[in-house]
Amino acid sequence: MAKPVIVTCAPTGGIHTPTMSPHLPVTPAEIATASIEAAEAGAAIIHLHARDPETGRPDPRPELFAEFMPLIAGATDAVLNVSTGGGLGMTREERLRAAVATSPEMASLNVGSLNFGIFPMVEKYSQWKHDWEPEFLEMTRDFVFKNTFADLEYIVKELGHGHGTRFEFECYDLGHLYNLAWLIDQGWVEPPFFVQMVFGVLGGAGADLDNLLHMHTVADKLFGDDYEWSVLAAGRYQMPFATQAAMLGGNLRVGMEDSLYIGPGELAATNAGQVRKIRGIVESLGHTLATPTQARKRLALKGTDHVTF
Repeated sequence: MAKPVIVTCAPTGGIHTPTMSPHLPVTPAEIATASIEAAEAGAAIIHLHARDPETGRPDPRPELFAEFMPLIAGATDAVLNVSTGGGLGMTREERLRAAVATSPEMASLNVGSLNFGIFPMVEKYSQWKHDWEPEFLEMTRDFVFKNTFADLEYIVKELGHGHGTRFEFECYDLGHLYNLAWLIDQGWVEPPFFVQMVFGVLGGAGADLDNLLHMHTVADKLFGDDYEWSVLAAGRYQMPFATQAAMLGGNLRVGMEDSLYIGPGELAATNAGQVRKIRGIVESLGHTLATPTQARKRLALKGTDHVTF
């Protein structure tokens, strides 16, 4: 029997901007509602970013996370996963602020530097809700999302050793799998490893099925039975790649961080709608969705008694 599929939902992220969709959660209340609805729809893990409630700009302030994380935890049993990717252009210390303050069960960790290009989206819009949006997108034309070996060491020791937080290792390219293998070789992280393979970001691995299959093959060689793998893909590739992951026995991620759409040309009204859609696909394939309890056991998380929110 295949293991139940762990579904992660990333309800807002730090990439899309308010002009792109009226449904993108921005305020703490909107993020809380979107997360709770996604968990009720079947997501076992909620991957969290915060935004300035006035402008919608990605915001690292722990006090914003403190407004929605207790609400989500009070209403659901979902695993709350705090981003350390933050928003493009934030310093390492800014990106870590919320995770250090909340000591979550899980945090994301981008396992390598890359050119992270979202500037092509500028061409799709002629009017903007906020002045910061086109500037934010355009600056990525000359931007490197920095995740050096020094950064990786600092984060796994600060959060992993200091807080007992385990990681969603985000791998945007083949070399990132080898970066993770290096961290393992140093003895700084222990299994089971949760490897999130990311496709379709300009600067990372393209959303090509051959890339997914090859990265999965390499991950098997590097990590053997010591890891759980998951897949996310940007934009129109979200649902097809999530489906492929389920068919191959993996886990998957959906949410408005990765795609604002529920179908061709149709904006998603809610994150829960994306979760329900992939749930229907997964169950039609004969699989079941993992509960938060099952996800915690498989990922060896520390449990909700050891967080600070």
